[in-house]
Amino acid sequence: MKKEKKNKLKELRSRSGFWILLVAAVVLESTACIQYFSSQHAIKAAAEKRAENELRKAELKINVVTAQLETAVKMMAKIAEFYIDKPDSMYSVTRGIVHLMGPNLNSAGIAFMENYYPSKGKWFEVCTSRERNENGEAYLYTRSIGSADHDYFQLEWFHNGLTIDSCWWSEPYFDDAGARQATISCSYPIHNKKGEVVGVALVDLPLGFLKKEAEHLQIFQDSYYSITSNAGKNIIPEPDTIPGRKYYISEREVACTGWRMAIIIPDDVLYADLRRLGLLVTILMLVGLAFLAFILYYAGNIAHKLIKSNAENQRMENELEVAQTIQMAMLPKVFPPFADHRDLNVYGRVTPAKEVGGDLYDFYVREERLFFCVGDVSGKGVPASLVMATTRSLFRSVTAHQHDAAMIATEMNNSLSDTNDQNMFITLFVGVLELESGKLQYCNAGHNAPVILRQKDNTTSIEMLDVLPNLPVGIMADFPYQAQETTLAYNDFIFLYTDGLTEAENKDHAQFGDERMLESLRKYAGLQPRQVVDGVQADVATFVGDNEQSDDLTMLAIRYQQAAIVMRNDIQQIPTLAEWVDWLNLPMELSMSINLALEEAVVNVMEYAYPKDEHGQVMVEAWRSNGNICFAISDSGVAFDPTKQKEADTTLSAEERPIGGLGIFLVNQLMDSVTYERKDDKNILLLVKKL
Repeated sequence: MKKEKKNKLKELRSRSGFWILLVAAVVLESTACIQYFSSQHAIKAAAEKRAENELRKAELKINVVTAQLETAVKMMAKIAEFYIDKPDSMYSVTRGIVHLMGPNLNSAGIAFMENYYPSKGKWFEVCTSRERNENGEAYLYTRSIGSADHDYFQLEWFHNGLTIDSCWWSEPYFDDAGARQATISCSYPIHNKKGEVVGVALVDLPLGFLKKEAEHLQIFQDSYYSITSNAGKNIIPEPDTIPGRKYYISEREVACTGWRMAIIIPDDVLYADLRRLGLLVTILMLVGLAFLAFILYYAGNIAHKLIKSNAENQRMENELEVAQTIQMAMLPKVFPPFADHRDLNVYGRVTPAKEVGGDLYDFYVREERLFFCVGDVSGKGVPASLVMATTRSLFRSVTAHQHDAAMIATEMNNSLSDTNDQNMFITLFVGVLELESGKLQYCNAGHNAPVILRQKDNTTSIEMLDVLPNLPVGIMADFPYQAQETTLAYNDFIFLYTDGLTEAENKDHAQFGDERMLESLRKYAGLQPRQVVDGVQADVATFVGDNEQSDDLTMLAIRYQQAAIVMRNDIQQIPTLAEWVDWLNLPMELSMSINLALEEAVVNVMEYAYPKDEHGQVMVEAWRSNGNICFAISDSGVAFDPTKQKEADTTLSAEERPIGGLGIFLVNQLMDSVTYERKDDKNILLLVKKL
């Protein structure tokens, strides 16, 4: 009896243990399932955030490029309208736009309505594209491509460009005549002087650019991406999906063009790690339910917090990256910046101490004046970056109608003071350089004094520019800012900077300081602005070493330079003269006549200025003055005044006319003024042509 009771008790305990284990297994399995689906939700939320941020960054980059292209096509249309009576000028217009926009623009074209220029035939479409030779070197290829084989009247971009009075983006197509690759085109109408639409300006955005941007959207190893046009046509096609396979899709519209971008992630890829973890958990549960319950609970807690923390950190990092991209996009970034101003070379750089900063610089040319500024916002981080963006926009807005440096500072100060609830201020230097005279008017609002490097007699003097103690902008409205003036000679150099340069510290807390800065500038004197900025930046990095950057560092270098070419007295050098004239980027109708006049004058010097077999040099300098283009041809040969030589009598036949005099006759015919002087043992022939 006792044994039977004992067996029954043992059986009861076994059954109780079984049920306890079963309940524990159910509880643990339920916990594991809850944890699994919670983690699945967190992973999906993190993927959504990451996909959204990646799409936002890609949209921003595409918007920046499309906005630049829309500006370019509008600019090209306006220039074409200005030269509407000169069809041959369209070659220079397309070439100038492609050159100005740099690598961001692959090709541009101008197409006119049927028989608009009778001399050009039924089709007249001019195109300039960026090509590469067999050595991989880039060059611009300009030609007329309209023909029966390339009947652009039938193309979508031409038809819509004529009928839609705004920028219009085409569906993707393969351009076999202009860009010669798969592309999307932006067209804009061209009007004649009566306001009638007579043609279309066109710029191309290669699909290769969009594909390159889309590749950054591949946030998982097996994820896909696509871009579709307004009509639903695949620009970057999405791959074929597998029937029965589940996918997560995130989409975003490109605001500027209406295209849609998408990131496609298979569920099995998105949750692959989570499923492997679930299998491991199941195996471990079979080994020890009690121990596994603790591990699952603890690991699940940590995993959930880690996913949430990583998602938050990634979100903040992505937002800061977007903010930095937007901030840097506001600053000039095409160097050298002015293709039509060879008398200017400008280079600037901002190095923020954090992801975003408060330093700024800006410059542009209006009405033959260079407007420029350098500023430093008090504080750092996102608040300073917002004030920086506002200040840069104010500078462009005010200088659009104002060219007095003191008034520019005054208007900016009043605008910033009215909205300065955070009591932030900006030290600012504003300069206005007249390109023809070299007169520099400036106003310093509490900023570091710029450095002037002056070139004279093969020597360089370095001095700090004299500045008045005006208040920084944003502190007090209606402050009476005062301007100052100085004059720059050709090859003079002005260097502007923020206190992040002079106050850069090494590990011993010693600062870079003014003396080291001047010594560094003296070392790089005579170089071009980019080389000077690179050199000074390298010297600061060497001085600071591994010490963390504590403040934003900004440098802006401006060189007011003279265009010149030096040749040997060798006729074989003449082709370089023609290349130099092309480099001056003169109007097409003047370039050929000026090149011919210079060639006649320079050949005359090469043949007669120096004794036979004696080596010498010929220098040609160019500058603009009072609406003229001026050329000085100088040599150290024997004194010779070609203007006093008797000109050839062109009424005589070639047999009757004596040798000589024809060259100076041709130069006089082609130029508006030809004068000679002997100075410092040099022959100087001055040629002037009205622009």
